[in-house]
Amino acid sequence: MIVLVCSALCGVAEGQSVETRPVARLISSTPAVTRPRRVASETTEASIASPGKSPNIEDANPIEKRAFEQTNAERAKSGFPPLIWDPDLCRMARTNSENMARLGYFSHETPQGEKLRDRARAVGITRYTVIGENIAYNFGYEDPGAFAVERWMLSPGHRANILYAGFKAMAVGSFVAADGSVFITQTFITR
Repeated sequence: MIVLVCSALCGVAEGQSVETRPVARLISSTPAVTRPRRVASETTEASIASPGKSPNIEDANPIEKRAFEQTNAERAKSGFPPLIWDPDLCRMARTNSENMARLGYFSHETPQGEKLRDRARAVGITRYTVIGENIAYNFGYEDPGAFAVERWMLSPGHRANILYAGFKAMAVGSFVAADGSVFITQTFITR
């Protein structure tokens, strides 16, 4: 399908083919985000739980490993020590990414009103000094983990989480929806 755009001032007509273009959205954990944002989703299951073993870095999928590595590379460039992988955070982040995909929202707060602290408590993380989170949604990118980190570094709130000296550990949890959309949750902590 060809779309024509005409300009009355210069009399030039340009043609552009309509193609599927990559899409990306990012949100950092800030108080400004108060309500879940809806995204297109083919599934509408009521709740998703991922009980079981907390994945070590060796168990991370390629998207998660890439985002973890790129985050530590960005920290090294800025003179910060690398973050260690936290298996409990990975399990929590994977559950969050899957919930966002299946329930069709994109927010730090679930449709049921659960926030980051509530989700941490649900997986047994009850003692920590500081906790933070970045989330990303993208579609059509060849390297979604690295792309998310690249975009987070361009955003002051996300960048602040990645480069915060107070964080000691981190994990990434991703979920690829049936339509190819990639949901990524990156969670930071100091216990």
